Amino acid sequence: MSILDSLPDEPEEDPSSESQAPGNQGLDKQEQLTQKDSGPNSLNQNTRLSPQLKVDAPLRMVETAFLASASSLIWFINVYFPLGPVLRIFFPVPIALVYLRWGRRAAWMAAVTSGLLLAVLMGPLRSLLFVMPFAFMGVLLGATWYRRVPWIVSITLGTLLGTLGVFFRLWLLSVLSGEDLWIYVINQVTDIIEWIFLKLGLLTNPSVFLIQVGAVALIVINNFIYLFVVHLAAWLLLDRLGNPIPRPPQWVQVLMDYES
Repeated sequence: MSILDSLPDEPEEDPSSESQAPGNQGLDKQEQLTQKDSGPNSLNQNTRLSPQLKVDAPLRMVETAFLASASSLIWFINVYFPLGPVLRIFFPVPIALVYLRWGRRAAWMAAVTSGLLLAVLMGPLRSLLFVMPFAFMGVLLGATWYRRVPWIVSITLGTLLGTLGVFFRLWLLSVLSGEDLWIYVINQVTDIIEWIFLKLGLLTNPSVFLIQVGAVALIVINNFIYLFVVHLAAWLLLDRLGNPIPRPPQWVQVLMDYES
């Protein structure tokens, strides 16, 4: 046995460790520095965001359910204990407030929830009479107020929706009752037009076309006045709740300041 055979074997060096050592050391140091720098900040951001999300979710659900039930309760009281136009003004306001506070999805959920609640309490017929147009009107007004559009735009859109709601109500009640309720509207408008012709000294009878146009115009004007009053009530109420709507025209502000 020779001397070379008796020497201990030397450990073989890993070439990959030698080639990667200089670069990896620098990268490891940079990763450690970035982890030290970003670690506390990321933890702080997570601790800040997660409780807020945990609080917002049940708060959104509770407020949506509460305002939907409030809207349904206003309709319920107005049906069985009518107080004139006082409660009618606030039919779409709670659902519009849901849109201002929590967005479109919560507003649609409030509209659906209020309709289902009224269907349980009063039956599906009166629930449909509330949903179309007042629940949809609440979503529409909330969307326009959230986007800060002028009053004339939101009132015009609400007037169109309210007019469609009147025709929907007439159609639905006519189907259920078996009578054409539009005839009663035509008779009322005919009396009004004949009275106007009498005051103007006109001896002709109004035509059928004029009576039809007068009936539609009367419905549109009624809804326009209603939407204007709804905007006034929401302007005075929602400002105090911390969810203001767009400012009214200048003449309305001057009039309200003068009255106050």
